[in-house]
Amino acid sequence: MAAKCVLLPVVIALLFQSMSAKMEKSFDKFLKSDHTNNWAVLVCTSRFWFNYRHVANVLSIYRSVKRLGIPDSHIIVMLADDMACNARNPRPGTVFNNANQHINVYGDDIEVDYRGYEVTVENFIRILTGRLPSSVPRSKRLLSDERSNILVYMTGHGGDGFLKFQDSEEITSIELADAFEQMWQKRRYNEVFLIVDTCQAYSMTQKLYSPNILGVGSSLVGEDSLSHHEDPAIGVHVIDRYTYYVLQFLEGVTPNSKATVGDLFSYTTPNLVISTPGVRSDLFKRDPNKVLVTDFFGSVHSVEISNSSATDVKQESLCRGDGCSAPVRDNRPKTAEKRVLREQFPTTARKELVVDRGVKITERNVVVVVERKELECGVREGGMEISGGVSGICCSVCGIDWRGLPAINLLQYRRRHKEINVT
Repeated sequence: MAAKCVLLPVVIALLFQSMSAKMEKSFDKFLKSDHTNNWAVLVCTSRFWFNYRHVANVLSIYRSVKRLGIPDSHIIVMLADDMACNARNPRPGTVFNNANQHINVYGDDIEVDYRGYEVTVENFIRILTGRLPSSVPRSKRLLSDERSNILVYMTGHGGDGFLKFQDSEEITSIELADAFEQMWQKRRYNEVFLIVDTCQAYSMTQKLYSPNILGVGSSLVGEDSLSHHEDPAIGVHVIDRYTYYVLQFLEGVTPNSKATVGDLFSYTTPNLVISTPGVRSDLFKRDPNKVLVTDFFGSVHSVEISNSSATDVKQESLCRGDGCSAPVRDNRPKTAEKRVLREQFPTTARKELVVDRGVKITERNVVVVVERKELECGVREGGMEISGGVSGICCSVCGIDWRGLPAINLLQYRRRHKEINVT
């Protein structure tokens, strides 16, 4: 009896521990993000050559989110000035975020949606709230929904409760908070991660009141946000300190990484940034230490693959009443052979007229034959290039030298060869 009394507390403790573990696992599952798509709004609000670093900040974040999986169609880029084409840039068409100039963050595939004087407070708020004119194309719209996680990154010059645009107007923390509230009321986001890199940046998060927003500023109220280093070749600073160390952290993140936003906050310490980053997390329902960085900086989704095609789906009976007859049976022949694309979408044969030497004419194109060898468009043979038709050869049928002339289409070729019946 005494032994049972001794074991009873141990059993109860084990049961309580097991229940606690199950509850914690269930709670963690509840806190897991249920978003289905990611968007990024990246804003540089500064003009003039001496603000080169602010453009580099945005382009660096742009490069990181693209590398982690967010496509250009889901990224809105606003650059108040074009440093790549500035007359003071010794290397036109490039923007570097490091004095070593290892990576051109401007690249050759960047898509800037709003540039120059298009970067205004009004346009920024219209983008967030979706209240753009009907003439604005889809590529310049934030087409988010209630299952969207949105990264909003802003950099420039600011102060206590405001951020300057174009050095001529300002957006206040109250206006920004009201814009996010409109987004929430219109079901335009699931969660928002707001990053502001400017002087007294944390003040831009203090007026927020909408749910599911996680905000971080590079410096507290009363503190300046400093630049990291300058490039002597261009005479200006090339990146800000906070963004520099955010990028340094992101370089170690992959699309399948388990790094969390809490790890990012722990990495950007005041000793590195030389200012005190401020975090606003009271509106955010999840623990930042359990929120993956890729929930905002990446675009990773679970995909379910099925072998069945639309033609294999059985048609449901249209009858819904009690007196319906038996469902119609599928009398199609059953086969175990796997369908291939050619069988589902058969191609029609094209009429052809083959000339022994010189050319081969089809209904859609003209293919050149040199030494009885058919060359597809774009293939080089013996230094001659065929591009979209007869080009770069001397035609043995009509005797016309096509070298140096632009490619012609089939209609033009028929006009040159009236004696050939192409039917």
